[in-house]
Amino acid sequence: MKTIVYKADSRGYANHGWLEARHSFSFANYFDRERMNFGVLRVLNDDAIAGGQGFGMHPHDNMEIITIPLEGDLEHKDNMGNQAVIREGDVQVMSAGTGVYHSEFNHHPDKTLKLFQIWLFPNKQNVQPRYDQISIRDVAEKNKLYQVLSPNPDDQGVWIHQDAWFFLGNYDAGKTDSYTIKKPGNGIYVMVIDGAVNISGAELSKRDAIGIWDVESIEISATTDARILLMDLPMQID
Repeated sequence: MKTIVYKADSRGYANHGWLEARHSFSFANYFDRERMNFGVLRVLNDDAIAGGQGFGMHPHDNMEIITIPLEGDLEHKDNMGNQAVIREGDVQVMSAGTGVYHSEFNHHPDKTLKLFQIWLFPNKQNVQPRYDQISIRDVAEKNKLYQVLSPNPDDQGVWIHQDAWFFLGNYDAGKTDSYTIKKPGNGIYVMVIDGAVNISGAELSKRDAIGIWDVESIEISATTDARILLMDLPMQID
């Protein structure tokens, strides 16, 4: 088993007034040659967006983009004709493919929006752009990982053009769990959303993360009440 720990305070940081952003990997004005990606995971931005503010229309292509609101609601518009509000408890996915323009704004004028935006390199280039969002409230389980993303449109959660699986876990203090990698050769990236956990011997606190590879399974133990995001993804970029 190989591991790399990313402490919360070691991430890139930018404060634009209306946007406070923490970057797990090189992004925009933050550049660290040692932090370009973890396998196909290219971007994990931890954003806080002021009320009524957001990102105007801008382009993407050939990237799988996943957005998970943590607090508040996100307003989305794109040139595919989609207009939606992604609420806390939802997951949004956009396959940029051949190219898409979209905007994202805090839906509320007087409440800070907090979210994760995640980019994965796809395993297919120049696909037809697509958009989807789902509520994960009905599939949420306590003290057990529950799937919110996969490569299969028929599976639980949203789907993407990549052999990746995402899970959320909400644990009470003292509870344990385990996870077995879905595809041989994949690695695991775990972000602690809240609380503290032990992942296969590594003690992690709020917004700490760990990358693990050359392993078949991991053990999870909640030191306190905790919430985590687990990503099972390829280590090689196609």
